[in-house]
Amino acid sequence: MAPLREAFFSMEYSKLIKASADHKIVIQNLMQLYMHDFSEFMDLNVGADGLFPEYKDLDLYWTDTTNRFPYLILQDEKYAGFLLVRQIELDARNYFSMAEFFVLRNFRNKRLGQKVAFEIFNLHRGNWKLFQIESNHPAQQFWRKVIAESTPGKFYRAIRGRQNHTAI
Repeated sequence: MAPLREAFFSMEYSKLIKASADHKIVIQNLMQLYMHDFSEFMDLNVGADGLFPEYKDLDLYWTDTTNRFPYLILQDEKYAGFLLVRQIELDARNYFSMAEFFVLRNFRNKRLGQKVAFEIFNLHRGNWKLFQIESNHPAQQFWRKVIAESTPGKFYRAIRGRQNHTAI
């Protein structure tokens, strides 16, 4: 009988890459899994073709390259997820927004998402706004941990019109 090998997750073999136009189909396909996960928190249903609706404005991530940034997450040269980042410019208030953040289930709870979040914050330095659906408690827990580790109290929490300036 062969000896058991420990499952090992190496952070040094993960990377975040800017998604080229050739990667758009990969993000479209991963988006189906993302929407499946989101259907737990939102009323999302598949159509007659068995697919979730196409992601609105996905094409803009390759045409509006000044304000939209698509990324793929790789682990051991395998696709592990994606990010869609937007730069919002409103009068004197400019900030980045994590439009979508998805890590495949088999890569979750291994600090890959945290590593990628820290990396994206370093790539796009400045103010950020992160939104989660109120019923998506796993996302809220994830982002609280990431924010607490990446900002020494330099943030505030807003809940639909209310602002809470205490730590999350």
